[in-house]
Amino acid sequence: MRARVVLWIAFLLIHAGLAWLCLAAPGLPLGDVILVYRPWSIQVASGSPVVGIDLDWVYPLLAHVPMQLALVAGESLYAEAWLVLMTVLDAVAFGILLGDGSSRRRLGAARWWLGFIALLGPISLGRIDSVTVPLAVVAVLIVMRRPAAASVILAVATWMKVWPAAVLVAAVLALGTRRRIVLAAAALSFGVVLLAFALGGSAHVFSFLGEQSGRGLQLEAPVSLFYVWQTALGVEGASIYYDQAILTYQVAGRGIDVVIGLMTPLLVAAFLAVALLGYRVVRRGAATIRVLPTLALALVLVLIAVNKVGSPQYLTWLIAPVVLGIAWQGRRFLVPAVLSFGLAALTHLVYPYLYWMLLWAWPPMVVVLTVRNVGFFVLLAWCVVELVMAGRGAPSEPVRDAETGELATRHP
Repeated sequence: MRARVVLWIAFLLIHAGLAWLCLAAPGLPLGDVILVYRPWSIQVASGSPVVGIDLDWVYPLLAHVPMQLALVAGESLYAEAWLVLMTVLDAVAFGILLGDGSSRRRLGAARWWLGFIALLGPISLGRIDSVTVPLAVVAVLIVMRRPAAASVILAVATWMKVWPAAVLVAAVLALGTRRRIVLAAAALSFGVVLLAFALGGSAHVFSFLGEQSGRGLQLEAPVSLFYVWQTALGVEGASIYYDQAILTYQVAGRGIDVVIGLMTPLLVAAFLAVALLGYRVVRRGAATIRVLPTLALALVLVLIAVNKVGSPQYLTWLIAPVVLGIAWQGRRFLVPAVLSFGLAALTHLVYPYLYWMLLWAWPPMVVVLTVRNVGFFVLLAWCVVELVMAGRGAPSEPVRDAETGELATRHP
């Protein structure tokens, strides 16, 4: 009981601190919320053309839901309402994670979560990704006992921001209840598409897929490092510029159109390769509780590392898989837990306070970004090795369910 109280106090203090940073820190941490989400929400409320329905949109349709909820307190308090909403969602997931406080592994996962968002900084609460994270955490915590409900939650999150689809794919591959998982997600998705058609948005409901594939190379993406270093070293033709159409910083340089064209196929190929590895590991009878967190983390890392977009909020995608890994495997998940801390701290060092140094391609800041981006591949390599070892059936110790204490079941 005492540990739960201490953790709840820490939860409130950390979220209060992050909220204060969002509102007061330099670098405009809530820039997207204030300058992008709020105008979109006002458009919906005023009857103007709606993105995702009347116009193409970079986000899936259900992203409107949290954006509209934050408007309940009025336009002037939109940012504050957003932060309250994010804190409430985190609190629900945090409470489910803690449970009755009897599981030391779950308590450890809760401590890690708080430490991670403290290291990552205000971006933890300042984007649409912040809505999907607690949804994904709840889903992975209940997926073994309520696979259909977990699938619906992940599908809802995916229709706000695509990344939870990686966790959904991992669950389909790792669990014997894949039929229920697929049917539940398909039913929810069918309902969303029907809603879009009913609202007249049939031509735009899937526009988010094209919006992403048509983008250039974002400044912080791992693939952009080649051009960022060229800019830092003064190579002719290399530069960092602001794209007014999608409101983000991107890189330019020789041959960049070829790289842009290759990135989406490369991302798909890498994702399929990791998914195939996971499938083979499961078919060999590896313990589900050992496979699912690692496979989910690996697939999420592919979406981050092999991506032409590299926004700082992508770090929050690591939370659900790592929380699940710690809750289920304890110390076995120490490596990704520690590496994720390092990635969060390096990301916070870059964004938001000192981001201007990266825009100038100041070499020391480019070094920080380089170390951070290489770290993604190091963590991905750990996941791949762990999956291979799990497939060989050579765990160093039995894997037990964090709640029941029973030995992990093997896939039939």
